[in-house]
Amino acid sequence: MKKFVTAAAAAALFAVPAAANAQAFVQAETGLDVVSADGDSKANIGYGGSVGYDMQLSGGMFVGVQATYSDSETKSCARADGDKLCLEAGRDVAALVRVGTAVGPQGKLYLMGGYANARAELSFSGNSLDAVGDAYGLDIGNVKANSDLDGFRLGAGYEHALNEKFFVKAEYRYSNYEMGVSRHNGVIALGAKF
Repeated sequence: MKKFVTAAAAAALFAVPAAANAQAFVQAETGLDVVSADGDSKANIGYGGSVGYDMQLSGGMFVGVQATYSDSETKSCARADGDKLCLEAGRDVAALVRVGTAVGPQGKLYLMGGYANARAELSFSGNSLDAVGDAYGLDIGNVKANSDLDGFRLGAGYEHALNEKFFVKAEYRYSNYEMGVSRHNGVIALGAKF
């Protein structure tokens, strides 16, 4: 299913430029990343980028597609008897549809929604692992594993044109993944149209 959604989003990204009134954009973004799982939440900084296209409709309305790749510093670690176990929020990708309207000569308000996929990364290191390695004559160091979580994303934002080419954005994003994991993002972005 996720391969189909990713392929459909990619096809949409490249099909839109055929429209004469499509506007491509690219943006760098950063902001607050709050990840929740099993009633526990951790917050830190997230960062990444997006590319997409907007197509103007009548009456100041627009519709567009957006692909996002981001990463995060959000993690939770537990320590005991010289051992350390950490769960980190890894990369996050999304394929989204945006719809919105012009607000004045330089602003746009919009809603967005679509598919999201996040990676959770688990690492373990410490005395227990060293003891196992010593017993077998190995230098294990640490053990890492990861899992990809499918879900959906909803959000809203405001875009303000600085001039004909550059813009700034403020967005709120909510993502809900499988296994009871969710994410709230407050994002600011600087981008360019071409």
